[in-house]
Amino acid sequence: MRWDETRFGLIYDLDIYMIVAVDDFNMGAMENKGLNVFNSKFVLAKPDTATDVDYEGIEAVIAHEYFHNWTGNRVTCRDWFQLTLKEGLTVFRDQEFTADMLSPEVKRIEDVKRLRSNQFPEDAGPMAHPIQPQSYIEMNNFYTMTVYEKGAEVVRMYHTLLGEEGFRRGMDLYFKRHDGQAVTVDDFRRAMQDANNIILEQMHHWYVQAGTPTLKINTHFDATTNLYRIEVAQSLASVENKADFKPLLIPLKMGLLNSAGLVIALKPAANTLHKVMGNAQECVLRITEVCEFFEFEAVDELPVLALLKGFSAPVQLEYAYSDAELSLLSRADSDAFVRWEAMQTLFINELKANVKRFESGDELALSDAMQSAFKGVLEDTTADAGWVALAMTLPDLTYIGEQYPQVPVEAVYETHLWLRTALAKAFSDRLLTLYQTLNQVNAPYRYDKNDIAKRKLKNSCLRYLMRLPEHLNLAKAQYFNSQNMTDVLAALETLSHTESHDRAECLAHFYAKWQHDGLVLDKWFTLQAASHHLHALEQVKALIEHPDFIYTNPNRVRSVIGVFGRLSWLGFHRQDGLGYEFLAQQVLKIDALNPQVAARMVAPFTHWQRFDDTRKAQMRAALEKILAHTPLSKDVFEIVSKSLH
Repeated sequence: MRWDETRFGLIYDLDIYMIVAVDDFNMGAMENKGLNVFNSKFVLAKPDTATDVDYEGIEAVIAHEYFHNWTGNRVTCRDWFQLTLKEGLTVFRDQEFTADMLSPEVKRIEDVKRLRSNQFPEDAGPMAHPIQPQSYIEMNNFYTMTVYEKGAEVVRMYHTLLGEEGFRRGMDLYFKRHDGQAVTVDDFRRAMQDANNIILEQMHHWYVQAGTPTLKINTHFDATTNLYRIEVAQSLASVENKADFKPLLIPLKMGLLNSAGLVIALKPAANTLHKVMGNAQECVLRITEVCEFFEFEAVDELPVLALLKGFSAPVQLEYAYSDAELSLLSRADSDAFVRWEAMQTLFINELKANVKRFESGDELALSDAMQSAFKGVLEDTTADAGWVALAMTLPDLTYIGEQYPQVPVEAVYETHLWLRTALAKAFSDRLLTLYQTLNQVNAPYRYDKNDIAKRKLKNSCLRYLMRLPEHLNLAKAQYFNSQNMTDVLAALETLSHTESHDRAECLAHFYAKWQHDGLVLDKWFTLQAASHHLHALEQVKALIEHPDFIYTNPNRVRSVIGVFGRLSWLGFHRQDGLGYEFLAQQVLKIDALNPQVAARMVAPFTHWQRFDDTRKAQMRAALEKILAHTPLSKDVFEIVSKSLH
């Protein structure tokens, strides 16, 4: 409440803030005026039952619903097509709140990871829709990552273009004009531009065009004139006829480094000055055309380009970085996102090279560039421990798969596993030393950003070390000796992917201890449903037969069936198609009880056309089986029919 008063000048208008926690609830929460309704998952916590992620989720979700009092209730939506008006704006507000409470750098990266792993695939699939959907069959299907998270990124672009003071002026005018009204996204844009005496009409194109834009970057350096030229072309794959594409207003934040990693002062040329904002350290290129260029003077040597600082726009970048440039950026740039992104790109390059070797039957190899960059991250004593944990973590399987027109399932999985093992072997001594230094077993739990960062880094080290047989004992020791759920669950999660005897022992112990706490038991189900165990499908089939599995509890269904489809790479994508068949059966069973939850379970099928012919046919058959079922809810029908056609 104090944060909202300080940051946005918004004061709560009731004498009491009331909440209720509900165990069986489809949503995370709901912002009913005077009585916010929460899924119990986002209210109930104590250190021995809740992880750092749970605590952050509770703080963020309660903040989100509280912030809705102004951005959602006092000023509300004229109709359903304006949903992102309140949700995108309020997600932006809760992201900023969490960033201020914890680590802004880590929060930004985690939000981007979530966007790329969940929303980018949505943008590239049959359910792609603009943040302001133009039509729908069932409105429940549009409570999506696109409307919420991509909507928040569009609001963030307003903030980037206008600056903190300009954005606040726009917000103040928005509330002054529209308090007590039901309004549209156009009203929000007009408040932003009128308060700052600027034209922002082009921002509307973000609201009505689906898909993730691509920025293709080319550069040219003239050593005789010391002029550096950046050429930018924007495109949108979802727009079939290029003539129909409406170019977007895109703020691209960037900087330049020299070969020693020092900042090159930015001096925009006369032809660029009017479309650049910022300072000599970093600036924002204001991209408005399909193709345009920006020029900078007094550049003494070929620079290294640091692009998309702070992830200033929800776009895909195409720029030919060398491994040497990525390595330099990962250790030298001032922007935490750029440093992390450089590591992610190095990981992707390393994985792609080894996927090619795997498919050719050649021996997999760890490059010098990868080892050098990983070593640099591990030995960076000045960086935030939470950032180090993120920077040393490989991209997830879904995001790697997104890099291919046709997902090479086995090659991606095996190469991902190999790379983690190879890095663990190469840096085992450093990883073990770091782990032991951070493993303060008897320290009291504190929900504090420094303690959270240390636990995050420690458990990232543990995940690598558990790839080595000589360190398998670490997880069991951490499981039994830890006093907080964050460390207990991290240990159990690493064990869940192994064939170790400790796996069964610790899972049984966890169940015996927590079987009467529903929220903790959800974690037990989730770990097993997400496991990359050889018998993943058989395990999930056993879980739905477990006495504590309840089809009428949305949290329990999501913790098993939802997790299986999203995260169990081996179980869901089995070559015999039984994983697809299983999920289709579960969708139909849940649809009879809870169509809204059932529709969410269909999502893993929606990208069926991006797999090999065998899997494509199996997934299509599963979708057709669902579509042929009678009766079928509108929720499920809409997603399945769009996926097939």
